[in-house]
Amino acid sequence: MLSKCTGNLSKSWSTDKYFAKSSYSVSGEKNIMTEIYNNGPVECAFQVYQDFMAYSGDAVYHHVTGQYLGGHAVKMLGWGVQNGEKYWLCANSWNTSWGNQGYFKIRKGSNECGIESTVWAGLPKQ
Repeated sequence: MLSKCTGNLSKSWSTDKYFAKSSYSVSGEKNIMTEIYNNGPVECAFQVYQDFMAYSGDAVYHHVTGQYLGGHAVKMLGWGVQNGEKYWLCANSWNTSWGNQGYFKIRKGSNECGIESTVWAGLPKQ
């Protein structure tokens, strides 16, 4: 376990911060897609159930079984279609040994686990 900071320590904490010009919520499948296309990844929150903890590989997740465990926030960075099923591509923060090297796909267009109802975006301060 580390007991001190590592990496590039040439920047002070106060100069290594990023600021947003604005932040806003985004709702609706098409609006979320437009936001990602125009401005890059967005942040979102969703409800985590027991079966999400066992997610691995390249499957498109949708809740099937298990109790509600709590809320979680992730980065949503794209979308696609796999075997006829639409999905959002998201990056989790649990490390690269979870899911598909830290990423997962979740069903798109049905507000799976509430993921499409809590999306936020922002524009960087120039």
